[in-house]
Amino acid sequence: MLKTYRFFTAFILLFAALVANASAIDRDAINNQFSDWLNKDFYKEALKSGISAGTFSEVLSTITPNLALPDLVIPGEKPEAQRRQHQAEFSAPANYFSSKTLARLIGDGKAQFSKNRGRLKKIEKQYGVPASITLAIWGRESNFGSVKIPYNAFEVLATKAFMSTRKDMFKTELIAALTIVQNHYMDAASMKSSWAGALGQPQFMPTSYLKYAVDFDGDGHRNIWTSTPDTLASIANYLKLNGYKANAGWGYEVQVPETVGCFLEGPDQGKMLSEWQKLGVLPQSSDALPEIDKSRPLYLLMPAGRLGPAFLVTDNFYVLKSYNMSDLYGLFIATVADGIEGKRGFIESWQKVDELYQSEVLNLQNKLQSQGYDIGKADGLAGFKTRRSIGLWQQKHGQKPTCFPSRSLIADIR
Repeated sequence: MLKTYRFFTAFILLFAALVANASAIDRDAINNQFSDWLNKDFYKEALKSGISAGTFSEVLSTITPNLALPDLVIPGEKPEAQRRQHQAEFSAPANYFSSKTLARLIGDGKAQFSKNRGRLKKIEKQYGVPASITLAIWGRESNFGSVKIPYNAFEVLATKAFMSTRKDMFKTELIAALTIVQNHYMDAASMKSSWAGALGQPQFMPTSYLKYAVDFDGDGHRNIWTSTPDTLASIANYLKLNGYKANAGWGYEVQVPETVGCFLEGPDQGKMLSEWQKLGVLPQSSDALPEIDKSRPLYLLMPAGRLGPAFLVTDNFYVLKSYNMSDLYGLFIATVADGIEGKRGFIESWQKVDELYQSEVLNLQNKLQSQGYDIGKADGLAGFKTRRSIGLWQQKHGQKPTCFPSRSLIADIR
């Protein structure tokens, strides 16, 4: 699904390095190789996929590669040469949940609810997704449509299909984008994207656009660039088709006693509410609890391990997470949505944690994996499998489990 790349400082550093590198390469040679690949190899693939010669020519005849984009592999160089550690520290949970950002999105979300009340109610009735959830995603992805989306989607997708580290994925996305034009869903000139190829206000990749974008305003176009009704309905449709259940809630904040290991976290370790209650996992607040689906298991979520708030979440939370495949993202959307509905925010605070480079977390993952721990994908990101593996290692070696990476832990694990 669509990715919202948010580490602004990291991106600026990476962008500057790529521009400097691009100025040192032979642009004419790369342009010629790109043209040869596009008009021969990719042209054949496009035709086999049902794209007409007319559509291909109309859309791609003037496209040239954008060498300033991130994640490119210059022809003749190894991918590793493009992966220098220019990235700043990855954001800690406390930074991600900036109170200023949350307050702004919640306030703007309430204003947008008042402005779009009628259509939001219709969308909620049709798709079964709360208006607050739809608004929260809209706000996070494009600041309620106010963020400029500057790139030519075909330039981005073609460049990355030719010379990125994920060529096959971007070839598929480029063909999907051509399909959008060929089917007259939108014209090519209107298809603006992020530097990662994500389209419009919901930031859908082209394959997601074909699956989930809808024409809610009835003008004959699935216009997620300038149509608010189409944008909101498309977000809700995505969530519905990915399994969001009406009136089932997403979850709530809980207290987790020391007797309950933080390594019980994860969507593969669900328990019924009564079981969690017997373990002492109880609501953090005595306020009225939200409506949740009590007929299904609930899952422990501890995005910062013992160093931040904990939650019991429903299957709906993982539908929210699928929009950006991040626990923090899913929780951010849920938190903004709660705020739009007038509910209180976190009760437990996010503690200060070590700001680690992705390479440092990757090193930690490799160490744990070599000792037989299931850390999931070794990608330098501390997902739930990595967090609980840390907790299990800490318990085994007589340390108090925190279930979160730190520099001292990296030094301890050998």
